[in-house]
Amino acid sequence: MKLNLVSCDAQRPDKRAIANCIMEISLHIDASLSYELTEILLEGDAVDIEVADKNSGSALRALRKLAIDYEIVE
Repeated sequence: MKLNLVSCDAQRPDKRAIANCIMEISLHIDASLSYELTEILLEGDAVDIEVADKNSGSALRALRKLAIDYEIVE
């Protein structure tokens, strides 16, 4: 399943927690790329990631907990 991470609505977003979440839920993203994607997301640009279908429910819950708005692309 592909997700488009649109924005983060948290008042004080935890960059490390967001980067770890992206790295854990996505299929092909390592630690350095997850930190880069976190910076891009927090600057206001959308980020595309791919999530394994078996982890989709827990991935979506983790994103909501971090106040990240997302769109399901596929």
